[in-house]
Amino acid sequence: MRKKPELLVTAGSAEEVIQFIDAGADAVLVGEAAFGLRLSGDIMIDELASLIPLAHERGARIYVAVNNVFDNEGIARVEDYLKKLAELQVDAIVYGDPAVLRIVRIHGLQLRLHWNAEMSVTNYRSANYWAARGAARAVLARELNLEEILEFKRGAKLEVQVQVHGMTNIYHSKRNLLGNYFEHLGKDAAAIDRSMHNGLFLIEQERLEERFPIYEDPNGTHVMSSDDVCMLEDLHELLAADIDSLRIEGILKSTEYIETVIRAYRTAIDLYAADPDAYSFNEEWLDAIRRLQDPERELSFGFFYKEQVY
Repeated sequence: MRKKPELLVTAGSAEEVIQFIDAGADAVLVGEAAFGLRLSGDIMIDELASLIPLAHERGARIYVAVNNVFDNEGIARVEDYLKKLAELQVDAIVYGDPAVLRIVRIHGLQLRLHWNAEMSVTNYRSANYWAARGAARAVLARELNLEEILEFKRGAKLEVQVQVHGMTNIYHSKRNLLGNYFEHLGKDAAAIDRSMHNGLFLIEQERLEERFPIYEDPNGTHVMSSDDVCMLEDLHELLAADIDSLRIEGILKSTEYIETVIRAYRTAIDLYAADPDAYSFNEEWLDAIRRLQDPERELSFGFFYKEQVY
């Protein structure tokens, strides 16, 4: 029996958290827009107070995103938030700003730290720098290919987390680009649905077949990938390398879809851990996902098998 990696998923409501844990997730990432980026929904402190014990009763972990791009006013509010999270005994926080780590250290808060600086997490030496300062995990950039991920794992002195399913962010601006655009068109920006489920896309003239979801929230404007990463078929490559955490990104997906994805990856992980030599991929796992997959969105390996040129 091999050690199993953690199966992590994002969730936008307390109800989803419990549903995803019951479907097979080991950990769930949540948060609120004032402190975290690109969340499926806000889960506030009062909800966490009751949600964390429920998750722990089921043997699961709750992580909270504190990875926003903070200005002076925003970082001033983080201190009280972190203290409350420590009191609630969240299992870890995800951070990118060194100021968050500094607040944790100054106040001696008992918070496990997962370093996520988005596309900057590309080499294990930088990760080990943060490990020496208290980080327990590095959340790898989605732009790394499989070879780079495996090299990162071999050299890392902390846990390694990799996204294996879902869409990825390709652009973020703190500006309200959607609102400004609709005002430019003479439309009432206040009446526009700026939620992530607005059904709006960007399409390039050179690539008319690709649609990039775009939405606006309190943290600005986000443009997402035109396809969904799906590493299920080759998951054994990451399992053999002992990657510590495998993340399913649930943003802009239905609860039913995410539950189906969780069950597929859960099955693959459990079968591989039970007997790696006898493990083989079952196409039916992927078929279950395909039945719910948006036909406009391709399932792809993302950057996993692409040669990188820096």
